Amino acid sequence: MAAAAALARLAAAFLLLATQVACEYGMVHVVSETGGPRGKDYCILYNPQWAHLPHDLSKASLLQLRDWTASVLCSPPDLPTKGFSNQIPLVARGNCTFYEKVRLAQGGGARGLLIVSKETLVPPGGNKTQYEEIGIPVALLSYKDMLDIFKNFGRAVRAALYAPNEPMLDYNMVIIFVMAVGTVALGGYWAGSRDVKKRYMKHKRDDGPEKQEDEAVDVTPVMICVFVVMCCSMLVLLYYFYDQLVYVIIGIFCLSSSTGLYSCLAPLVQRLPFGRCRVPDNSLPYFHKRPRVSMLLLALLCLAVSVVWGIFRNEDQWAWVLQDALGVAFCLYMLKTIRLPTFKACTLLLLVLFVYDVFFVFITPFLTKSGNSIMVEVATGPSDSATHEKLPMVLKVPRLNASPLALCDRPFSLLGFGDILVPGLLVAYCHRFDIQVQSSRVYFVACTVGSQPLSLRSLLLSSRFFRTRAYGIGLLVTFMALALMQRGQPALLYLVPCTLITSCALALWRRELGMFWTGSGFAKDLPQSPWAPSSADSPQPRKDSDTGLSQPPPGEELAKCPLPHGQPPELSVPEETGAGASPQEPVSPEGHAPEPTSVVGTSA
Repeated sequence: MAAAAALARLAAAFLLLATQVACEYGMVHVVSETGGPRGKDYCILYNPQWAHLPHDLSKASLLQLRDWTASVLCSPPDLPTKGFSNQIPLVARGNCTFYEKVRLAQGGGARGLLIVSKETLVPPGGNKTQYEEIGIPVALLSYKDMLDIFKNFGRAVRAALYAPNEPMLDYNMVIIFVMAVGTVALGGYWAGSRDVKKRYMKHKRDDGPEKQEDEAVDVTPVMICVFVVMCCSMLVLLYYFYDQLVYVIIGIFCLSSSTGLYSCLAPLVQRLPFGRCRVPDNSLPYFHKRPRVSMLLLALLCLAVSVVWGIFRNEDQWAWVLQDALGVAFCLYMLKTIRLPTFKACTLLLLVLFVYDVFFVFITPFLTKSGNSIMVEVATGPSDSATHEKLPMVLKVPRLNASPLALCDRPFSLLGFGDILVPGLLVAYCHRFDIQVQSSRVYFVACTVGSQPLSLRSLLLSSRFFRTRAYGIGLLVTFMALALMQRGQPALLYLVPCTLITSCALALWRRELGMFWTGSGFAKDLPQSPWAPSSADSPQPRKDSDTGLSQPPPGEELAKCPLPHGQPPELSVPEETGAGASPQEPVSPEGHAPEPTSVVGTSA
């Protein structure tokens, strides 16, 4: 019943959206009559039901633009004595309907009408009878643009109204798609591999000065509910107190993104052959662990990158590159440190955020006075904001096509971090489950070691492969909906069904839905040793290494396990692990460390 009611409300929202006033973005091209500076385009919002605008500037009439903003043009006395013959008047918004203004302007000989608005631009609406009566275009121009026109071109100006064709999709969508899918795939793979490795090696404790691994946080249903309530509260607070809270969000992003960038680059810097000297003995906080100089320099570099972005964040030419780099690092860091232990938790999180996303994008326009979506308004920044700041919690890429939408409303295409993090957490869970049940062993071996061929059947049975591909398909559906509806879309509306249904259907088809739902054998217990195949269809080890695949006795040291075939007889100790770290674990032909059975049941 609850699901049916939700579907009914969603259908009603779509019907209401379909009945809204049609509007399009266009341009007004302004040139000086005295031959001053080059012409410039300004954004206008018009209703094509009044009159259509030409798509080509060369086919638009260049007419005199007359400043009549001292009048609201609501009654015949507001008309000038000689009318608006072959002119485009500028009139103030307010006191009467759009129809009354444009009817008077048309009767006065105007060839078009620009209504200047100090508020948010809204489409000039009317009814069918009024549309049939009017034959001149009417559009809204912002007050700020009007001041810029007279400042740059003077009072003697000419203008042409036109509306170039808007491309279905901008080329920047390809860049966003690659960044989003790549971050989800890489973050899910990294998080899953790291979590499984820690479970096999959880008996080890690295208390040296270079402990870089952060403990993963298991998400519980209570945490999910608290998180969603906090998201709703913060979104509403940002909607009403945007100018006060936006700087808090910017500061949080600078700190968290620099931490994420450090976490992503630290494994690479640790492998560098230089900068291995350590800080001398001291009693200072953190420094008493004697970190390496190279890691301190990396921390300063990451902090400097975030500070540079914070200072130049409004530079549209290049600051978006830094924001996207920091954003990807932040997402990877969050995927590595936040863990969903069961598919039940994954389903709860995705469904709750699905409702949250749909409500704040599609439903809130009918609850706000301005008729704008709270989610879109906060993500793009309120048009009446005094700070003109934008929230950084998005991937943004500038539009590559010259279009009215790039000039007017959204010069950047945006994708929120939540549309990457939420599906990415499910990717990480699917990766861990793959390793648990050895359903994609061949896939992992082929990608890392290459000791066995990758079959099509094994690839298709990989839930991680299906999950990542499902995310890509859901993102493509989101882009298509954005192109068709020409309004901001809740990406989770399309990503959640694609990912959840695909993962659930695959587990059901493999007859592992019960174990997949509860994460049994993985959420609380150690997974079975990957040295021993769990089923008949698991890849079999080579005969010459059978002795090396046997499980070590409980009382035997792990380092005495026979080496796999082809493994060098000596194991090197990585220098970056510190003087007291344990030797590197031997690796099986499948690419997994052996299960340390000698420590099962012992306390840390």
